Amino acid sequence: MISIVGTGRVGSSIAFLCVSNALDDVLLVNRSKEKAIGEALDIASAIPSHSKFSIRGTDDYSEISGSKIVVITASVGIYMKDRTENMALQVNMIKEIAAKIKQYCPSAIILLVSNPLDVLTYFFQKESSLPRFKVIGIASNLDTSRFRYYISETLSVPQSSISNALVLGEHGDSMVPIFSGVSVGGNPLFSMIDSRDSITDDVRNYWKKLRNFKSRSQFGIAKNTFDVIDAILNKNEILLPASVVLEGEYGESDVAMGVPVKIDHNGISEIQHVKLDDTESSSLKKSSEKIRNYIQSVQT
Repeated sequence: MISIVGTGRVGSSIAFLCVSNALDDVLLVNRSKEKAIGEALDIASAIPSHSKFSIRGTDDYSEISGSKIVVITASVGIYMKDRTENMALQVNMIKEIAAKIKQYCPSAIILLVSNPLDVLTYFFQKESSLPRFKVIGIASNLDTSRFRYYISETLSVPQSSISNALVLGEHGDSMVPIFSGVSVGGNPLFSMIDSRDSITDDVRNYWKKLRNFKSRSQFGIAKNTFDVIDAILNKNEILLPASVVLEGEYGESDVAMGVPVKIDHNGISEIQHVKLDDTESSSLKKSSEKIRNYIQSVQT
């Protein structure tokens, strides 16, 4: 069973993809039982005729017992200018959810989507005491999708011609697009652009530009999360950047941030090391320091 905590736009979009692709039974959990039931009733109409799975809604955390995967998209409110606007409240919320999951399904793989993503990934893992490779923040792969999009738009090339694009670090204003390994049609990206600054700014501010036209993003993160769920349940390996609590990797400890990982049916099986140039290494260090400062500000 896949349990999804939070049934707003993102949670419901993830549930729709899981149900319409007949991945597994889906349980929607929301503080408003009526909202959870309503979304479940709507999405139930998308169950394929060949599917043996179902979807239902509840406000009772005890019903998540037995879940293979728990996805957390819950939020105390909408941020408008920065993903850290409601950070203290979000941290309190994630601690409460962590206690519930530890109580009812401590063997589940946790996929965190709520913001501020890296801070919440850190506090969830510490509060729940779940193995760090079972607590995965899903966002850097979304940022990577946005990185590929802007490379494609800048060079007027299909995204399929772009290889080895990655965004690491914070899912926030200090995220670090990794240009040094990117190739386009087999040629180094650096040979095709004058500067990394413009694309970096575009990637970091993607969500702000999107909000000029609609209230919030939902489909990109839903598809990126679905891809991870699909890989786990179908026992495939998937390579992507994701947030995880680090213990020495990339020279960082006691902080969660986006790094390249390999995920299989047991969660993260490996944190992979990629070569960075000096600019990228320096930027990643600054990004980790920013996340750590956020963590410390909530702890004090």
